[in-house]
Amino acid sequence: MSTSNTTRPPHHVEPVTLARPRGIDQIVAGVSTSDGDGVKLTRVLHQPLQQRLDPYLMLDAFGSDNPGDYIGGFPSHPHRGFETVTYMIAGRMRHRDSAGHEGLLANGGVQWMTAGRGLVHSELPEQEEGLMQGFQLWLNLPAKHKMREPWYRDIQSEEIPELVTPAGVHVRVIAGKSHGIVGAVQREHTEPLYLDLTLPPGTEFAQPLAPDRNALLYVFRESLYIGSSEIPTKRMAILANDPDSDGVMLRAPASNHSPARALLIAGKPLHEPIAQYGPFVMNTREQVTQAVHDFQNGKLG
Repeated sequence: MSTSNTTRPPHHVEPVTLARPRGIDQIVAGVSTSDGDGVKLTRVLHQPLQQRLDPYLMLDAFGSDNPGDYIGGFPSHPHRGFETVTYMIAGRMRHRDSAGHEGLLANGGVQWMTAGRGLVHSELPEQEEGLMQGFQLWLNLPAKHKMREPWYRDIQSEEIPELVTPAGVHVRVIAGKSHGIVGAVQREHTEPLYLDLTLPPGTEFAQPLAPDRNALLYVFRESLYIGSSEIPTKRMAILANDPDSDGVMLRAPASNHSPARALLIAGKPLHEPIAQYGPFVMNTREQVTQAVHDFQNGKLG
């Protein structure tokens, strides 16, 4: 299935040259779990990695053609203190929240929600069979914005800028900027980069990254190399933080049977305390306790 834009062709760009690309710090397999009403998923980025991958708090990957693995969806639940970014590459999910927002998340689309001071929302499948596949990323908010007004945006597939490198690598720029192409979303404090990359066998892709950005690569089709290290499918590579680095270079081995596909995600760390209890992410335990109290008393949304 392709999620390429049908209303306009992707941009063709010039190649990028890097002087000192990053290596890999570690490769993470993720943990199989379930969330919501029994939705089966892999939690790739979990709490022990939050400080290492600041400003990111969580990355879940879900994908199944068995309706029993996803049909229950994610019934009404609260959030406070961060942003959720849901990216669908197959299937349809209906969003509703207590701030009055509603939208249908479909193939290639993104739902970007700022929970801020708090809301209650649900994400429920709008299909009874077929493949349901996507990702949910949690992006932290700086302390001064944790109690801001909630915000929500549905980004349809055709609204996501795309580019093709001279080597034939296809890039969807969800957030940040790549090869001069500005993504669908920008954030001032965390400066997120979120790219969906498709690399044909034998191709390379270079992405500039400031040395102070924490970064990860999640491969979900075939495999990729960074330097001499292979990242197998369904694995996350945490990129090394080298103060002299200027980016990351990816290579799809010629032996791949089909194009590799991966998410490249990076951001500017907040360097603030993280206090989490389930769907509440604040800076202190007292703030988390207050969030729980507010939810129990009907004050979240």
